[in-house]
Amino acid sequence: MNTLQIKKSHFITFVFGIFITFAMNAQVGGWKADLVEDSQKALQKMIEQKPKLQSFKDKSYGYAVFPRVTKGAVGIGGAGGKGIVFKNHEPEGQSTLKQATIGFQLGGQQYVEVIFFENKEAYDKFTNKKVKFDGQASAVAITAGASVDVAFKNGMAVFTQTKGGLMYEASIGGQHFSYKPK
Repeated sequence: MNTLQIKKSHFITFVFGIFITFAMNAQVGGWKADLVEDSQKALQKMIEQKPKLQSFKDKSYGYAVFPRVTKGAVGIGGAGGKGIVFKNHEPEGQSTLKQATIGFQLGGQQYVEVIFFENKEAYDKFTNKKVKFDGQASAVAITAGASVDVAFKNGMAVFTQTKGGLMYEASIGGQHFSYKPK
């Protein structure tokens, strides 16, 4: 009986893994005509909720906005989304975010992620595909009571804001980014 239950749990995990893969590919594949507008609206909404973010936008050399990152997990998780990279507040290219995690986690959610680049060096590092975030503690979550009194770390400041869903998580993993110029 235990063997059968173990096989059922493996099957459920496998099916969910396939679901996550398809969900990530739907977010990551192809160009979306209104991605620039979606990115600008998502950042503006974050700034309206936390006006201190305006100073990050104004002082940054550039920034990347991922207006919809979709994340799901049952033990093994994944996330994906597309975004626009801005320099001098003008769109310069498109970026793809992919994330894989493992640990105690269950659920699904969508969120917005914004990465501000303090200087040309940080911007170039990102656009040359040399940025990889390990762990889950690198981003500041924008919530009702959250403070945004943070400094740049390694030339970057990362903010996220949940759009919807429910996720229980104690996991490790990392985000990887690709970049395609305009």
